[in-house]
Amino acid sequence: MLASFQLQKIIDRSLEEDLGSGDLSTRILPAGLEGQAELYAKATGVMAGIEIVAQVFKRVDSRIKAEILMTDGTKVVPGTLVMQLRGPLASILSAERTALNFLQHLSGIATATRKAVEQIEGLPVKITDTRKTLGGWRALQKYAVRIGGGYNHRFGLFDAVMLKDNHIAAMGGMTAAVETAYQELGHMVKLEVECESIAQVQEALNCKAEVIMLDNMTIEQMKQAVSLIDHRAVVEASGGMKTGRLREVAETGVDVISIGALTHSVQALDFSLDVGEMKLTTRRRLASGETEGN
Repeated sequence: MLASFQLQKIIDRSLEEDLGSGDLSTRILPAGLEGQAELYAKATGVMAGIEIVAQVFKRVDSRIKAEILMTDGTKVVPGTLVMQLRGPLASILSAERTALNFLQHLSGIATATRKAVEQIEGLPVKITDTRKTLGGWRALQKYAVRIGGGYNHRFGLFDAVMLKDNHIAAMGGMTAAVETAYQELGHMVKLEVECESIAQVQEALNCKAEVIMLDNMTIEQMKQAVSLIDHRAVVEASGGMKTGRLREVAETGVDVISIGALTHSVQALDFSLDVGEMKLTTRRRLASGETEGN
């Protein structure tokens, strides 16, 4: 996922943002009050980020004992118990929102990715993310994509070259842009070119681009492009890749389908933390299909 020191920085920034100079709400609790809490799913999906949750609670208070009951990649349903917590109750409550933010968002990404991967099951196509991520969260979001069964596109601007329409326009054309890029690249760096037409695909082939992105093309254009490329480059489909059309896109013969929505507009997967007498009652009600009130 991340080196421990990198993850700690993200957790610390999140806690600093939420806690500030201290949690005013927990000041009403009796000093030294110990408690137990249960963390459980309230929706069906794929869990991701549970280890991060444990670290958030420990960072707030090292006396909190977090018992992880389900691992990342596990399918959860309403009522699935994923963690039990014991320790100073004020500390548990102070860490609650930050911990849930990580778990809900990353699990939402893993769930959306799993749904996309299921759409292309049996076909030799990879579902990948993009760089459309939240500032500071990219490594975590890309981790969640992998947990969901997807793959990662380039991490940043530094680990691969992607020449898009603006780069090509600035250089006066694709051929000039690609030739200049190849003069600057080391032998370990891949070069991808964005193409919006079959004519551009042919030019990208002539330039010996290693990866060719078919941007917002129709199904018929994709089929034509795949036939033209004929395994001489990796073929990526991108732009408007909705879950409902992924199978059709994959059947054109592309190698990769990149989906920005996996990270930039994903719906969070709902989890909740309950303390004390209400925890078992609430979880059983969810498991039986009853709804919670406000």
